Amino acid sequence: MTVDLFAGIPVRDLAAARAWYERLFGAPPSFLPNDKEAVWELAEHRYLYIELLPGHAGHAMHTLFVDDFDARTATIAARGIEPAKVEEYENGVRKAVFVDPDGNEIGFGGGPAGQPGAS
Repeated sequence: MTVDLFAGIPVRDLAAARAWYERLFGAPPSFLPNDKEAVWELAEHRYLYIELLPGHAGHAMHTLFVDDFDARTATIAARGIEPAKVEEYENGVRKAVFVDPDGNEIGFGGGPAGQPGAS
């Protein structure tokens, strides 16, 4: 079974949000389907998109689990975006939450430090 994912994030200002997400992901959108959306392909068949929906902006909460947590969060910080909070759970799983200009939360999770794939 193939599963494609399109995770949407409503924003108030498309240009400002696009600039922020370009810094977060380190790349321009993968494609622009129209004048109200920008789409990033995060992995094969897995997309995150921002959409101009001012009345709904600020309520999205998405977490991406990555195998390069430390490197990824350091790279994002080098591009000028710091996490709003960093958490570590009892099982050692870590999560860094980044908040866009509208208040939407994009988390990056990773395995316990020192375990294979946790970097």
